[in-house]
Amino acid sequence: MRSTLLGILLLLVTLPARAAKTLDIYFIDVEGGQATLIVSPSGQSLLVDTGWPDYNGRDADRILAAAKLAGVKQIDYLLVTHYHTDHVGGVPQLAERIPILNFIDHGPSVETGKDADDLFHAYERMRAKGKHILAKPGEKIPMRGLDVTILTAAGNEISKPLPGAGAPNPACSAAALKEKDPSENAQSVGILVRFGEFKMIDLGDLTWNKEHDLVCPNNRVGTVDLYLSTHHGLDQSGSPVIVNALQPRVAIMNNGATKGGSPEAWQTINHSPHLEDLWQLHYAEKGGDANNTAEQHIANRNEDGNWIKVSAKPNAEFTVTNGRNGNTKDYLP
Repeated sequence: MRSTLLGILLLLVTLPARAAKTLDIYFIDVEGGQATLIVSPSGQSLLVDTGWPDYNGRDADRILAAAKLAGVKQIDYLLVTHYHTDHVGGVPQLAERIPILNFIDHGPSVETGKDADDLFHAYERMRAKGKHILAKPGEKIPMRGLDVTILTAAGNEISKPLPGAGAPNPACSAAALKEKDPSENAQSVGILVRFGEFKMIDLGDLTWNKEHDLVCPNNRVGTVDLYLSTHHGLDQSGSPVIVNALQPRVAIMNNGATKGGSPEAWQTINHSPHLEDLWQLHYAEKGGDANNTAEQHIANRNEDGNWIKVSAKPNAEFTVTNGRNGNTKDYLP
């Protein structure tokens, strides 16, 4: 009886600590590429892309620095959205610095030629050292404490709406399409990360028409709390038909100083009807002050390497922190 009571007391003592654990997401500055480190409350890690190669291992070092901040000693899952240099190029250098257990991708590259082949084969050699998982829409990435659903891969998208989604999208009837994109961008692996009521979406560099297919004629994704700007905020992606359907409360733009953050895409996000704030990894030089967010929400102005961190609770309350100036803002459900 005494041991039973002691066990109950220990459980009660540890419950608050467990409940306090958050989903932590680091949006790492890789100068207009992508590297997003997602750390579950259980401590498992999911890294989406690895930034550029070379530059003396600049991007790999920045990812490693974020991993150390998060207490991550290995990458449990590396998700490669597609085979472009600013997303997959950094894999060999990162693999030299930290163990990578599982590699997730959409399968063979659709691009050919010496540069494309060299890039893919360099990734393949690293992938062969771990376990390979082929991304398929509708399947899950098995992270403890999180629900991570693959939305798009290899040019395909989920065929059925997610729970709570599926409503008709009235904007579809007037939405204009663009020319078909034959590149790797349209093959991007996109995911929805859910932690309790909190939802975050990352679609890699998925392009305009594929975004349309995901939310038209019915929105199969539903709404989200956090939206990572698709394709770094280039106007080849981020169409109003999907941004307005997602109704994000907060958006993060993973642009560089001279890449991404186009005025058209920026305005679409900034005028999304439910948006509370837009944060950027860099000040977009071509956008000018009229097409950039508030200074305190920009992680890099004249310097490089600062991250943006999001810490989310299961009730959909979350905090955004700017690694450059320490500016922090809370968002309530």
